[in-house]
Amino acid sequence: MSLMNLTATGLGEKIKNKEISAPEAVRAALDATEAKEAELNSFVTVDREGAIKRANEVQKLIDEGKLESPVAGVPVAIKDNMCTEGLLTTCSSKILGNYVPSYTAEAVLNLERAGAVIIGKTNMDEFAMGSTTETSAYGATKNPWNTGHVPGGSSGGSCAAVAACECPYALGSDTGGSIRQPSSFCGVTGIKPTYGTVSRYGLIAYGSSLDQIGPVAKDVTDCATVLEIIASYDNKDSTSVKRDSYDFTSALIDDVKGMKIGIPSDYFGEGLDSEVKEAVLDAAKELEKKGAVIEEFNLSLVDYAIPAYYIIACAEASSNLARFDGVKYGFRTEDYNGLHNMYKKTRSEGFGAEVKRRIMLGSFVLSSGYYDAYYIKALKTKALIKKAFDNAFSKYDVILGPAAPSTAPALGQSLSDPLKMYLGDIYTISANLAGLPGITVPCGMDSKNLPIGLQILGNCFKEKNIIRAAYSFEQTREYKYSPLA
Repeated sequence: MSLMNLTATGLGEKIKNKEISAPEAVRAALDATEAKEAELNSFVTVDREGAIKRANEVQKLIDEGKLESPVAGVPVAIKDNMCTEGLLTTCSSKILGNYVPSYTAEAVLNLERAGAVIIGKTNMDEFAMGSTTETSAYGATKNPWNTGHVPGGSSGGSCAAVAACECPYALGSDTGGSIRQPSSFCGVTGIKPTYGTVSRYGLIAYGSSLDQIGPVAKDVTDCATVLEIIASYDNKDSTSVKRDSYDFTSALIDDVKGMKIGIPSDYFGEGLDSEVKEAVLDAAKELEKKGAVIEEFNLSLVDYAIPAYYIIACAEASSNLARFDGVKYGFRTEDYNGLHNMYKKTRSEGFGAEVKRRIMLGSFVLSSGYYDAYYIKALKTKALIKKAFDNAFSKYDVILGPAAPSTAPALGQSLSDPLKMYLGDIYTISANLAGLPGITVPCGMDSKNLPIGLQILGNCFKEKNIIRAAYSFEQTREYKYSPLA
């Protein structure tokens, strides 16, 4: 068995016990990446030289007894929208094709302080706008279960890299399901924490009120362990929340006796693939066998979540992406006439079609005459969705449902129908609108041998509930490795 088939904490344990060294673990990840990248395209940048140098430094600290973290010396991949000092950070866009940041994102710094070794930056949908990792300027990432299918998005590179065992774990970001949906498509586990738990400093913004960084790994234990490391209060991020506790690993207990689990009936109507429905309801039965109390209820407002989300996200995107103008950094068109023309041509050439679509939509809903009709209405809807979840969580500890309406679509299928792609986010976006934590764990396979993911949502700051439920369910099945693992 390859070292990369181990979990992150399993590999960390071996490094700690001196069974293997950090440089050996990092070389194994780099070799696996090199062998699989031609088929997968899950990385934009692989930093072989930097990773080996860093692994030697970490090993020295481990030997001196200065590093005892569970991920010390363990290789990690970082989604390419998090700044990494001295390492290319592109957001998978042509407009940032030459951008090397002078600082590192806080969440990534927290990992580095714990002794993690970054092997590279993973591919994603351009500026995290997409659900398939096909809008990347550096080519589409493929699904390790079947390379004719998408890995999901926008953190498709991170999820594919973990599923293909190129690295034991990775960081992703989640604006409307961008960790949970690709985790479902790739058969791995991913957590989106409560908004404000992980610093957004150094995360290149898409939708500032929705974005959150989270871990992707093979199992719940790894995700909880990594979340514990990256979560922290940061005064450089105005949305960061000072929490009483950042302990998540104590929830790794196989006990759901008496836990109240709500299943929204609205999630199981039209549009949900029958195999996905069956796998998710079977997972609920497994938890019921373990003593959880399962109840169906009506969440309401589900139909309004998508329009509200896309209005808010696109409005924020049009504002956040205004800074990419060819003046200070990034791509600048070569041939232009005057400043205004330079702006226009730089943005036309530098952004891809999906990003331009969302900027235009966002600029429209924020424009005079439409602001009240669309944007304000969407904000009111967001408040109502939060209220609906508050009501639900007064009765239930967690809410259980699918992560996506179907398994991974074939390459090229979604891009031809953007509306259909947007509708695919139906089960994940509400958590971002309400700031809730959510986790996706594998819960079965469909007839095409593609993974199905189970999504568990909790109330704000109640990550422990979703970790406990996910861990308990995970104990009922074995982790399945993808054909490329």
